[in-house]
Amino acid sequence: MRTPEDELATLSEEGLLRSLRRMESGQLICANSDGRKVVNFSSNDYLGLSRDEALVNAACEATRRHGSGSGASRLISGTLPPHHALEEKIAEWKGTQAALSFANGYATAIGVLGAFLTKGDVVILDKLCHASLIDGARQSKATLRVYPHNDLNKLEDLLRHYRERLPANSRLIVVTESIFSMDGDRAPLPEIINLVEQHHALLLLDEAHAVGILGSGGQGLAEELGIQDRVTFQMGTLGKAIGSGGGYIAASRSWIDLLLNKARPFIYSTAPPPAQAAASLCGIEVITSSRGEALRNRLWSNISRLAELLGKNPCSAIMPVILGTNEAALNASLALLETGFLAPAIRFPTVPRGSARLRITLSAEHTAESIEGLHKNLLKSS
Repeated sequence: MRTPEDELATLSEEGLLRSLRRMESGQLICANSDGRKVVNFSSNDYLGLSRDEALVNAACEATRRHGSGSGASRLISGTLPPHHALEEKIAEWKGTQAALSFANGYATAIGVLGAFLTKGDVVILDKLCHASLIDGARQSKATLRVYPHNDLNKLEDLLRHYRERLPANSRLIVVTESIFSMDGDRAPLPEIINLVEQHHALLLLDEAHAVGILGSGGQGLAEELGIQDRVTFQMGTLGKAIGSGGGYIAASRSWIDLLLNKARPFIYSTAPPPAQAAASLCGIEVITSSRGEALRNRLWSNISRLAELLGKNPCSAIMPVILGTNEAALNASLALLETGFLAPAIRFPTVPRGSARLRITLSAEHTAESIEGLHKNLLKSS
């Protein structure tokens, strides 16, 4: 029988061994990591809202009023006023009839795909979809098919193939991210929606890395392109640009009611703390305000600054520096850390083998000096 030590040794030999990093100062841009002062270029707190005074106060007030925990699942007695207020706000924000929130983004993906798909259905995913979406599709018992990243011809072939063969009552769902989490590029969303509608399929769009960053009110890529009302299921996270924690799905009332009755992570989990829901609601309110617009403008100024230095065409706040081997990525990350910049190495299975990288993320809180310092030391390290 193999021991855990055997498996750990193999991971170490392959450059895939991981360990927890202690962050002493939360998601501050100038952070303290394992006793070392660093400029943080690894966080998804794109607008710097996780430490925002308004969100902190909202969380504290909800805790004082409703307690530190929800005590039960949402369907028992765990649904509290902050949960309702949050979901009403999400539905209004995303332009849908209803919304449902979950404890985290992973639970959202597992819950949604598990509730909406079963044996006899088909789910088609972009190859670079997040692990949570892949796991949700696998666990759903539906037939799973994957198309090469952003390959519209292959997607069309798969849609045509299964639409011609599926029984009338079977579901056909396409799943994609709007901004891909490890590459930072965008899905060709208008073309995907056209194909989905042409073949009478459904679309699950994960806007995790677009929410708060794109669109006039920070709703995401679909809103920026004016096609938000053509997306069947709008999924997102509350733990990145929104500055709190959790995930959500926004859709028609009937889909949300079905989800409430069938999503196992929702049904069988204690409800998120009221503080989390209240902070999420406050985060959305900030994002949709003039202050949110100012934060987005500052973020995009920083994105443009680093993109120009790296010679890239910016699509999002995520800028990968692909180095290939695990060793090269680990060495570059360590060299940056030694000079005071936190940009962890991303390796298989998070990204395909041979594409290990530094995943650099920008925030509205980064300064021009820190961005230029990162670029200078990045050239030395890689």
